[in-house]
Amino acid sequence: MELNNPETLRQVEACSDLYERALAENDVQVLDDLFWNGPEVVRYGVGENLYGAEEIAAFRRSRKGGSPPRRNLRRTITAIGTESAVVSLEFQREGSDRIGRQMQTWIRADNGWKILAAHVSLMAARPETERPAL
Repeated sequence: MELNNPETLRQVEACSDLYERALAENDVQVLDDLFWNGPEVVRYGVGENLYGAEEIAAFRRSRKGGSPPRRNLRRTITAIGTESAVVSLEFQREGSDRIGRQMQTWIRADNGWKILAAHVSLMAARPETERPAL
């Protein structure tokens, strides 16, 4: 098995960038299009567990104003062969000291790269003396 095929990394990086732009702009159609359109897709959010494309789309449409603005701190992409990849991202929401984490499993489908599983969480706030310098 090959890890980090350069072309696969490039493609998934472009998809991840598109996802981040759509998230920032609350472009729910693009976000929906980037997720696998079936009952197998899962998204664990900060406060919700969503199973299937319909639940994920309904959540996005009901969320007023979209995702809170955030700054991405670090992203790693690991390609697994040429058909799947994992994107791991650390972020910080505006006005918060908490660090957020996002992981996505991407798969190559007939109609492009799709997110099959996603998890978003926020770490507990740490005292000022324990915070790393950013």
